[in-house]
Amino acid sequence: MHILTRKIVPPGFYGSKIGLEKEGLRVTRNGGLSQARHPENLGSALTNPCITTDFSESQLELITPPCPVSDAAIQRLLEIETFTQQHIGEELIWSSSMPCRIENDTEIKVAEYGNSAKGLKKTIYRRGLAHRYGKPMQIISGVHFNHSFSEKFWELLQKQYGHTQPIVEFINDRYMQAIRNIQRIDWLLVYLFGASPAVDRSFPAPKDKLQAYDKETCFLPYATSLRMSDFGYSNNFEHYTESRVRYDSLHHYISSLEQIISATHPLFSTIPLLADGKQQQLNHNLLQIENEHYVSVRPKQTPLNAESALQALEKRGIAYIEIRSLDINPFEASGIELQQLHFLEIFMHHCLLNPSTEASQNQSADNAHNLKLTATQGRKPSLQLIRNGKTILLNDWAESLFSDMQWIARKLDQDNDCDHYSRSLMHYHRFLKHPERTPSARILSEMATRKESFIEFTQRQSLHNHQYFMSRPMHKNRLRYYAALSRLSILEQTQLESSNENPCRNHSDHPLCRSA
Repeated sequence: MHILTRKIVPPGFYGSKIGLEKEGLRVTRNGGLSQARHPENLGSALTNPCITTDFSESQLELITPPCPVSDAAIQRLLEIETFTQQHIGEELIWSSSMPCRIENDTEIKVAEYGNSAKGLKKTIYRRGLAHRYGKPMQIISGVHFNHSFSEKFWELLQKQYGHTQPIVEFINDRYMQAIRNIQRIDWLLVYLFGASPAVDRSFPAPKDKLQAYDKETCFLPYATSLRMSDFGYSNNFEHYTESRVRYDSLHHYISSLEQIISATHPLFSTIPLLADGKQQQLNHNLLQIENEHYVSVRPKQTPLNAESALQALEKRGIAYIEIRSLDINPFEASGIELQQLHFLEIFMHHCLLNPSTEASQNQSADNAHNLKLTATQGRKPSLQLIRNGKTILLNDWAESLFSDMQWIARKLDQDNDCDHYSRSLMHYHRFLKHPERTPSARILSEMATRKESFIEFTQRQSLHNHQYFMSRPMHKNRLRYYAALSRLSILEQTQLESSNENPCRNHSDHPLCRSA
């Protein structure tokens, strides 16, 4: 990739917004998956905009609103988790992306969202996921990084390009360009931030492809992120259709994904729609809905009312990009560190400001190869990836990327009157020569030093993080705010079930969030 001419950028990087979503399992003090319902004092999982559930009733999802700076996003996530940890009794939140020990799938309860049409659809969709891919895969957790550029940034960038197309079309084109670049180099995020090199023996991964760490743990010695490998959260629908998702434009992305969603799947067609008086999946198609398309990056627009994700994109264009390839860092109470967010901001600007041609089928295959190889062997010395059809050392490619990103870090420092971005770039650049500093290597090192299994290590870190949150002070006004938000969400669900009208679900639209 060749860096975009620096003259063709706005005079300043104005007003990005950062949002975070963090998943995490509720577990007992002995490390077992919680069998309790979603705690009532956390509000309704259907209508609380900050605290909800993902696949399982015991899988929390904590969501920040869009924040003007990374520092604010981290602080808001810490605030939400402080309230959460202090309101789940004796339970802990599991500090790893890979699950705790699951002896039987019946331990994993599909999340329930009540009796409204919207709530039932969410539950049925999750039942379908359980039938299609198995419950254990669905409770793998991670952190999502949401990033948007401001209207002022887009106006200045379009002016610099000299483009006269409608601003929405310009924004869509540039966001899709950024996504194509992210797909080419998201292996770098997996190398730097992967934190799942090991898994408990109970996880249903093919044991002949993993190594025994001890009698309780499976691992790969150079793995960075088993979560992002074929052992983790993935689906291979393209095996059953000649179609593939296209990223050369938003129009092609939507139309190609709609085509895949509407195609039937020979195996999923054998799953009955109804069994034991309950609907078991939404349909027999390759994907029940667009969110079933498991990828590391997505274009996003906030759906309004009963819109689907694709309908929202088609009507109003791309509002932000969601990066989904981040593991939970067990060494950080929030699961992600502030320096990481600064690096991700640099990374996003780099991917937006670099030119990107349409990805061919071969290029898409190379992207997938690089990602999976880095996930399973990323710290292996002299590991080679594929760039432009030729092999290249992972370290050499990464060095060139860090070099290209230096001017962006300096500009972000200048615009924000700080040195956080350059320091972040230098910090993670050291990981190339010192892979032992990566989270994945640190996890294995601590396990070896303390002679711990994966479960013992994660249980210890989960308790450590829980104690941090239990001792973390929370201003009484913020405590009242989240308590009121929880109570209001329960009222909203009750009203929704009686009137079957959709309440607002967006942070910016929620009456309490407007005053937050």
